[in-house]
Amino acid sequence: MRRVLIFGSNGQDGRILFEKRSNDSAVLGVDVGTVTSHLLDGIAPSRPADLRSGEQVAELLERIRPDEIYYLAAYHHSAEESFDKATEFRTCIDVHIVGLVHVLEAARHHTPHCRLFYAGSSQMFGQPVVTVQNETTPFAPRNPYAITKVAGAHACALYRERYGLHVSVGILYNHESPYRGPRFVTQRIVRGAREATRNPVHRLRLGSLSSVVDWGYAPDYVDAMTRIVSQPAPDDYVIATGEPHSVREFVEIAFGTLGLDWKSHVEEDPDLLKGPQAILVGDATKLRDRTGWKPSLSFEQLVVTLVRATG
Repeated sequence: MRRVLIFGSNGQDGRILFEKRSNDSAVLGVDVGTVTSHLLDGIAPSRPADLRSGEQVAELLERIRPDEIYYLAAYHHSAEESFDKATEFRTCIDVHIVGLVHVLEAARHHTPHCRLFYAGSSQMFGQPVVTVQNETTPFAPRNPYAITKVAGAHACALYRERYGLHVSVGILYNHESPYRGPRFVTQRIVRGAREATRNPVHRLRLGSLSSVVDWGYAPDYVDAMTRIVSQPAPDDYVIATGEPHSVREFVEIAFGTLGLDWKSHVEEDPDLLKGPQAILVGDATKLRDRTGWKPSLSFEQLVVTLVRATG
């Protein structure tokens, strides 16, 4: 039975991945302050490794000897949150670069034959000049989250090329599930719609209804991760639907699913946005051609699924 190690196991993707791999593997999930294991009794440590400590990370990998590592640890933010403190930038550096390098180093020394997946982000492209982005589109990060994600991707490429590690990077576009945090716009919309069914005068304020997003279903994106790790050779892949949809479309479907007129409950407030909004749409042709991956839900099915899950 394969051993799978997941960093960031309490996040949306980590939770989905833990459930998925527990069907066929021994799994250890590590997150801030928590350790969750499946079929690793007597082997799993009682405390998580501090990603800022190279020694602790090395001890963890030497103990577990994983066949697969998924580095999903991330310091997330939404379009309506700003990075205005040096401490927040430092957190991005610690999580997206320092912790990752510690894992790469530990893998190089203790489990050189394991396969590692690093979760990148469409934000790495910044505000691209091309309408649709793929693996050859230049990175142009515009915020600390994206800057450090790009650095992490470059670190993966370095260890892949210099040390022969099987390290792949997934450039993930927006993907949603009921596990998504409440501060993200999709959850704010579906929860706002539910609240409107209970409170007819409820108002939901959103930064921009015209913002365009390439939204997918998180379990599909986790499936893509496992397909990428299973490839004979490591590489970088865009994970996206390739379909742009506006926030207004999302709102219309979410409120309409509950029989509500969204115009009676939603108002636009541009002051909520913390910077210019790029149009990011991904081309997952490479992923599709090599692995056969494709989304299982349409955009409308995704929104309906999220709304029903909040009932």
